[in-house]
Amino acid sequence: MKIRLFAVLLAGGLMLSGCEQDARETAMPAGGPTPSPAVDTPKLAQDEEPSYLTATIVDGAETGALLLAGEDAFDVYTLSAKDLPVWIDGVECDASALQNGMVVELAFNGYIAESFPAQPGPAYSLTVLEEGTDYCTLWLQVLEDLWEVDSGLNGGITQVGVDLSQATGLTEGERSAVAWAFGQTHGLTAVTGTLEELWEEGYFTPATEPAEGYNDSLALYWWEDGVHFSIDVEEEAVWSLPDLGPGEEPPLLVAFDAQKWRSGLGAYFFTDCVAQRWENGPWTYTVGSEAIS
Repeated sequence: MKIRLFAVLLAGGLMLSGCEQDARETAMPAGGPTPSPAVDTPKLAQDEEPSYLTATIVDGAETGALLLAGEDAFDVYTLSAKDLPVWIDGVECDASALQNGMVVELAFNGYIAESFPAQPGPAYSLTVLEEGTDYCTLWLQVLEDLWEVDSGLNGGITQVGVDLSQATGLTEGERSAVAWAFGQTHGLTAVTGTLEELWEEGYFTPATEPAEGYNDSLALYWWEDGVHFSIDVEEEAVWSLPDLGPGEEPPLLVAFDAQKWRSGLGAYFFTDCVAQRWENGPWTYTVGSEAIS
């Protein structure tokens, strides 16, 4: 998996037209805003055809400041939905009806500011296509809970590493969005990749030299400028399902481990975790055991 250091890359002054969801070739000038809450939602001109973008709401539904993600790693967008018409099952609503995890289709003018996250140009409406499974909310909560434990590991850092390559239910875009959102919450630059990948890229500092006759290893290093978080889903977990009533659907279930790493001698672990989500309900999870090194 290619490591990506996420920083805002402001767009150049070039503006092109005709952007579609699967072939974005357009850019707004740097600073081109999404619709201001103080103005009316833009309307389509006569004979104008909107462009469409399909994405998942990763975060921000509670405020209307949406973080959206598509399929590919850099398909991550921010959007103010405060004044947008929102359509659910053919009924017009407002942004208060949105929930994290929903898959939505954005109708907009086709321009996209080339930043990270990207910024779609003036938008016309947002249509909910499906409720979604909202795995992003689950993994963001696990990352936040790991952040809180053994908080001494978080001291003096400017970066946070996030490895969601083994986290189920996410597109590459959603993995990028979760990592970015987690970094933003704590004012840190998010770096994606496994521990081994970041080690090979030179992010870590040697804490000691390998003993004579032994090879160099990750256990001899520490991350001076950051902390690394990873989630590993157990795909072959065996479940004992609860008794279900007539017509009742079983919950979504996920078994996983999670790790927070600063060095070979500074790490914290959640192991044998089980998350569940009943239909239309929130994700909850339990930690089987915790460990520290």
